[in-house]
Amino acid sequence: MREEYELEVLEQYNIEVKGTRRIRGAFFCDTNEGTMLLKETKISAQRAPLLYEALSRIEKRGNVKVDVPVFAKDGDLLVTSREGTVYMLKRWYQGRECDIRQEGELLRAAGQLGRLHRELDAVSVEWTPVRQTEWFCCARSPLDEIARHNRELKKVRSFIRGRAVKNEFESLYLESFEKMYGMAEKVLKKMEGSGCGELYEESVRTGSLAHGDYNYHNIVVLKDDMAVTGFDHMRVDIQVHDLYYFMRKAMEKHHWKQKTGRKILDSYEQERPVLPREREYLGLSLAYPEKFWKTAGSYYRSNKVLLPAKCVEKLKLSVRQAEEKQHFLEEVFSLNI
Repeated sequence: MREEYELEVLEQYNIEVKGTRRIRGAFFCDTNEGTMLLKETKISAQRAPLLYEALSRIEKRGNVKVDVPVFAKDGDLLVTSREGTVYMLKRWYQGRECDIRQEGELLRAAGQLGRLHRELDAVSVEWTPVRQTEWFCCARSPLDEIARHNRELKKVRSFIRGRAVKNEFESLYLESFEKMYGMAEKVLKKMEGSGCGELYEESVRTGSLAHGDYNYHNIVVLKDDMAVTGFDHMRVDIQVHDLYYFMRKAMEKHHWKQKTGRKILDSYEQERPVLPREREYLGLSLAYPEKFWKTAGSYYRSNKVLLPAKCVEKLKLSVRQAEEKQHFLEEVFSLNI
C-alpha cells in the first residue's frame, strides 16, 4: 500500500516515470529527465523554496553537484500523499554511497566539503545576513549545546543511581562516568575561555551557511566526481562544524590515526583554509565525548527491559576510544584534555 501511495505522488509531477526502485527510506525513479529520488521530508512549506533557491544557485555555478528539488505540476516543492506523508522529489545521480573506510574516498569527500563551503559562501554574498537567518534556522551556540549535553549526562547518572538493580550497561556507565564527565567539563571550560563563542556570533551575524549533516550517507561517488545530497538540515552555523561532524565519524572508523586526520585536514584546506580560531573550535569539538553522551541518551530513552547488546558494546567502545582520541588531539591539535 505504501508503494501505491508513492506512485500516486509521482503522478503529480510533469515527468514520465520509466521505472522505480525502493531503497532505505526513499524511492529511486528512472524518468525521461534522468534519475530522481522521491523521499519523505519534514521540511516546511515556507523553507522548501529557500532550499531550492540556494541549491539551484550552487548548481548553476557548476562547481559542486547537489540534489536540487523538483517542482510538482501545481508549482509546489512538497507533495502530500493520501496517507498524509509529505514528500520531496530531487534530481539524483547514478553512483554509490561514499566508503570512508577507503582513505582515497575519505580525502576526496573532505576536499568536496571545502568546495561546498566556498560555494555556500558565494551564495551568502548574494543574500543579506538578515535574510539568511530568517530563512534558515540558526544552530545552537556550541557553549549552550555542550552545557546541555553535560546536564543530560548527569541526569542519566541520577536515573541509574536510583535503580535498585543495575544491568550491565548501567554498571559500566557509573564506572566510567567520572572519567568521561571530567573530559566533558574540561571541554566546556576550555570553550568558555576560547574564541568559540565569538566565532559562533560572527557566523550568525554574517549568515554563514553550513550543510548540517555532512556524512558518508549524503555523499554520492560518481565516475569522476562526487555529489553532495541531503541538505534538509542546512542552517546558519559555524561552517567547520560540518568538518567536525565528518571528521568525528571518519576518525572513529579509522581508530583516530593521526596520519589520516592530518590528511583529512590537508584535503579540506586545499579548497578552503581553516582559520586559527576555527581550528581551535574543531579540536575542542572533537575532544568532547560525543559517543559516550549519545549512547547514554539513547539508552535513557529506550526500553530498559530489553537491553540490546550493541548498547553495551557502544559504551565500551566510547570509553576505549577516548584514550586513542586523546593521543590524536595532542599530536594533531596540540590539545590536552
